Amino acid sequence: MNTAIAEIQPGKPILAMDHISLSFGGVKAIRDVSFDIRKGEIRAIIGPNGAGKTSLLNVINGFYHPQEGIINYKGAKRNDMKPYVAASQGIARTFQNVALFAGMSTLDNIMSGRMLKMKVALPWHIIRFGPAEREEIEHREFVEQIIDFLEIQAIRRTPVGRLPYGLQKRVELGRALAMEPELLLLDEPMAGMNLEEKEDMSRFVLDVNDQFGTTIALIEHDMGVVMDISDRVIVLDYGQKIADGTPDEVKNNQNVIDAYLGVAH
Repeated sequence: MNTAIAEIQPGKPILAMDHISLSFGGVKAIRDVSFDIRKGEIRAIIGPNGAGKTSLLNVINGFYHPQEGIINYKGAKRNDMKPYVAASQGIARTFQNVALFAGMSTLDNIMSGRMLKMKVALPWHIIRFGPAEREEIEHREFVEQIIDFLEIQAIRRTPVGRLPYGLQKRVELGRALAMEPELLLLDEPMAGMNLEEKEDMSRFVLDVNDQFGTTIALIEHDMGVVMDISDRVIVLDYGQKIADGTPDEVKNNQNVIDAYLGVAH
């Protein structure tokens, strides 16, 4: 198995999934799916409910282990990905259902995304003295920059359990950004949002991609959002890939039209 990590140039695949299949008992969640994600792009994954979209993200960052296929991330080929390896090598994600520490503040939730970046031993952090104090100050400054970027200064000390859903989604994005990811996986980042909140989140996704150079893969049901912000789109239906291309190519693909209209089955 090749475990070398290569430096990927913009426009070249940072991740390639080759003939991935995933089953849960007799249920086939993903069926022989192959696709890639190029460094620097926004790659959308769409499809009807139950199409296998979240399962595909879970394979990418190691929550699920496929029975068949190869994952090639930054030149390293694997049969599966381990979550800690994915995180340590620059893959971060948000979740379909918000997964934050409800009793902790916005600041502390985003700080939790810096854990992998902290090098000082735990005993120093317990007493918060010397090198631990200096390290915490350094990471807190980075987190404050994320808070400014996401325009959530006013809620930095607010427990996230008190925040409206749209702001909780923004905090979760901030925690993922705190990991300084090369590949950011967003699972329905705009679900449950009103129009204004969707516009804000779309802007932040575009800015993360443009200003930070972060490669993004996102699942999203709002086709207007997908068509506006994505570079390429892969479409799943019943675990199978039925289309892959630019937004315009996918929008005019008859298989996609049939799947969304419900007349293909």
